[in-house]
Amino acid sequence: YKAADIEVQVFGMPEHGMATIWDADVLIWAASQIVAAENNGLTTSRFVRFTPYHLLRAIGRPTGNHQYRLLKAALARLQSTVIATTIRNGPHWRRRQFSWINEWEEMTTRAGRVEGMEFVLPEWFYNSVIDRSLVLTIDPAYFRLTGGIERWLYRVARKHAGHQRHGWIFEVAHLHKKSGSLARPSDFALDLRRIAARQPLPGYRLRIEREDGRELLRIRPEKLSTGTVDNPVNAIGRSGARGIGTSGAPLSADQAHEPQLTLWPETRNPTANLSNRESNSFSLTRAQAKPGAGSCPKGRAMTAAGLDALRPRSPQHITGDEQ
Repeated sequence: YKAADIEVQVFGMPEHGMATIWDADVLIWAASQIVAAENNGLTTSRFVRFTPYHLLRAIGRPTGNHQYRLLKAALARLQSTVIATTIRNGPHWRRRQFSWINEWEEMTTRAGRVEGMEFVLPEWFYNSVIDRSLVLTIDPAYFRLTGGIERWLYRVARKHAGHQRHGWIFEVAHLHKKSGSLARPSDFALDLRRIAARQPLPGYRLRIEREDGRELLRIRPEKLSTGTVDNPVNAIGRSGARGIGTSGAPLSADQAHEPQLTLWPETRNPTANLSNRESNSFSLTRAQAKPGAGSCPKGRAMTAAGLDALRPRSPQHITGDEQ
């Protein structure tokens, strides 16, 4: 991705693939642990030790053996994915190259039982977490978003719309460039319309608008449904219905998809994505260094403008900067 003097390149190893927006949940969890410790007056560092069980439970994922294998694959992608970008330093520009984690390790018993894991965060990531001006809260319902674009769009909403009364408005064409999506602009716009129709983003309402031939997306904050109740319930009411009836409609073959239970989508998915050998055999440029948005959640590539500064209401956080 290149805009003016800023250039971002992302490289993935063919052996592991490129880090995805689903892998970013590990970084959100790590940031949340650091912030929670800081809030309690504890000493923190870039070294994070944990058990897979507690990490997966914290981000609402299953805890079976298959999930442990996916977790290890995610750590491998986070370490092996390399982001190269130009960074402005006063009147000068410098090129920087980094990965999402520096190293990771798994501790097992002689019988093969996993006793724990640990990884080392980059210094820039750790410094961003402890700098509270770069940390924002996110809704815990973020982890229940099953679409890659939806997750990316929530980060955009949280950074730009925030708690502003009138929200923020984007030109759809600009969002397409900002996302780094490989989808055609028309397909990307269609995805946004479908997302706006579903209204899946917790705490935000989306609306498609048109002005002077341009398609716009307005993101406006709204009161969360998870907020506390101001007044107690005085009594239990009844609807007055005398019985339970049926609609008489026949069964429909249109069934909703089951929610995605895995933290990292299966690599056997036939859909073209950014985590396979073909697309990682050459360098890719992206619009965001954060786990970027694509046309398919199974192919979301984490790109280099940085993870958006997100800190959840229950302790899940993420750091970085949204372009």
